[in-house]
Amino acid sequence: MTTRRSMLGVLGALPVAASATLATAGSAYADTGSGALGPGGEFDRFVAGLAARDEFSGNVLVTRHGRTVLARSYGWADRARGVRNSPDTRFAMASVTKLFTAVAVARLAQDRKLYYKSTIGEYLDGFAPAVADHVTVHHLLTHTSGLGDYMQAPGFWDVAATWASAGQMLAGPLGFIRAETPAFAPGAGMSYSNSGFHVLGAIVAKAAGSSYYDYVRTAVFERAGMAATEFAAKPEFSTDRRFAHPYPTAADGTRSDDVAGRLYQGTPSGDAYTTCRDLDTFARALLGDRLLEPAFTRLTLNGKVLLPSPPGPPPATSRLRTAMQAYGPVAALVTDEWVVGHGGGSPGESTSLDMYTGSGWVVTVLANYDNAAQAVAMAARDLIKA
Repeated sequence: MTTRRSMLGVLGALPVAASATLATAGSAYADTGSGALGPGGEFDRFVAGLAARDEFSGNVLVTRHGRTVLARSYGWADRARGVRNSPDTRFAMASVTKLFTAVAVARLAQDRKLYYKSTIGEYLDGFAPAVADHVTVHHLLTHTSGLGDYMQAPGFWDVAATWASAGQMLAGPLGFIRAETPAFAPGAGMSYSNSGFHVLGAIVAKAAGSSYYDYVRTAVFERAGMAATEFAAKPEFSTDRRFAHPYPTAADGTRSDDVAGRLYQGTPSGDAYTTCRDLDTFARALLGDRLLEPAFTRLTLNGKVLLPSPPGPPPATSRLRTAMQAYGPVAALVTDEWVVGHGGGSPGESTSLDMYTGSGWVVTVLANYDNAAQAVAMAARDLIKA
């Protein structure tokens, strides 16, 4: 899953107060970057160089207004079987999956089946009163609930390794989350929370009256037209040649296939599988108000809470003016434009989706090496906003 540091590394953060309102249709932006990001351009050469040094394995897709500017695939999906990454390869998304959970929440809110001010206890039982009665959907979406990361709980990985069904993957983590002691009172701080987004998935299931997986499939994947996106289970993603295996980096710098060490299935906090083209399709559907009514699109994507940033003034050359946590994504004001998206990462996975809300760019990076997507996304941003 992604960390707060990896998200800020992609989108950045400066402590400048701002109202995070997205650009409206028809906003004018200079047509910069097309040549530099196209075939043979500076960006293409940069990514090729990373791949040549074995620092990048995965897919990159850059589009503008729905038109492909650059599409590249590098490295191996399954080295042992000689399967190379291709445009159709499906990668584990890590925490970019949280965008799907956020849209599912917004869709249910739009349909008046849940409310952002509602507390956990209105949907789920078994939580301590300090959590059940005071942590709201808003807190969960903005990482201000005080909940942490269930995967860091003692004994989690030993127990999780025994799970072998979708039901266990959803119910199992809740037991660990219910036992958490919040780090702070709701709204009194901010800490990136996989636990919070898993709870959101359970709330989605309760409010929708169906499983989380079924609801996201119909309300997000099918509605957007994402035919290659799914919460694939281990028997499929470990054997099907369409899925990229993860290659984490060991302490000595070597990489090995770790698909056997993956959990049975992804969750509301991470590890759906997708292609670059499908993730670009999702971005276009979201920005085009095809997943949500316009008001709920804006509500989901507009910034809510300033993100923490390093002390001291930003570099004079920085294009990043501020970054805010939205309802799922991060919204960053880069020069004169809001860039909305999410990053993700875990051993053998590195992902990024950046949506440039005024100029029409979408940059998608899916990699099966750790720490591989951030540099690619940042290089694209520097050229787009040059």
